[in-house]
Amino acid sequence: MPEPASLDASLIVPFDDAVPTERRTAAEERRRAALDDRKRSFLRMVSHELRTPLNAVIGFSEILSHELYGPLGAPQYREYAQIVHESGVKLLKLVNQIVEIARLEGHVTDIKMTPESLDEALEDVIEGLRPEIARREVIIHIIGQGALPLVLADSRGLRTMLSNLLQNAVTHSPAGGVVHVAAGRIGAEVEVTIRDQGPGVDSAELPRLLQPFEQGGSPLTRANEGVGLGLPIVDLLSRAMGGRLKLSSSLGAGFLARLILRAG
Repeated sequence: MPEPASLDASLIVPFDDAVPTERRTAAEERRRAALDDRKRSFLRMVSHELRTPLNAVIGFSEILSHELYGPLGAPQYREYAQIVHESGVKLLKLVNQIVEIARLEGHVTDIKMTPESLDEALEDVIEGLRPEIARREVIIHIIGQGALPLVLADSRGLRTMLSNLLQNAVTHSPAGGVVHVAAGRIGAEVEVTIRDQGPGVDSAELPRLLQPFEQGGSPLTRANEGVGLGLPIVDLLSRAMGGRLKLSSSLGAGFLARLILRAG
C-alpha cells in the first residue's frame, strides 16, 4: 500500500482569525453607532412632536388660570387650570431634558466657549428658580458674591449646569434650609461648590446618580419628584467643556456637588 503523500509545509497557511475578529468588531461598532443614531433621531422627533401640543396646553391653561377673558364660574375651574399648567410645565421640562441628553450623547458640537461671569450666571439661574426657592422656603447663600471668578464655558450650558445643580440642592433641602454656593480658582481651573443640608445619599450610590434616569433613595420611599436627568446632563456638559463634575455625600450629611471648569 503506498504511503500517503506528505503535505508540503510551505503550502500550509495558518488560519489567522485576527482579521475576521477585527471585521466583526468593526461591524458591531457600526451597528451600535447606527442604533444610537436612530435612537437619538427618534427622541428628537418625539420630543419635537410633544413640544407643540405642550406649549398650547401651557399657554391656554395659563390664560384660563388667570381668567384673562372673564371669570370661569366655579372657583375649582381656576384651580384645575393651574394644575394643568403646572403639569404641562413639568412635562415640557422633561422633554427638554431628554432632548439635551440625546444631544450630548451624540457628541454635541455647538459648544461655544467664552469667558463667563459666575455672578451673572448665578443671578440668572436664581431668578428662574425663585418661585420654587420661595415655595420651599430655602435660602441661597453665595459666598463672595459680586467677586466670583470668570470661567471659560458655553453661556447656555453654564446656566443649564448651575440651574440643575441648584434645583437639585433646593429640592432636597428641608424647609428653612440653606444652600451654600462658593467658587474659587485653583491653578488654571475654577471649582464651583454647591452644598445643601438635605438627607444626603449613601456614598456607594453616587456613581449611579450620573446615569440617566437614576435617582438616590428607593423609588418607594423617595419624596421628591424628578426622573434623574439633571446630574447626568451636568456631567456630560461639563466634560464637553473640558471640565468635570464630582459628587460627595453620605446619609444624614447633605449633598456636595463640585463643578470644575477652566478659568476664564
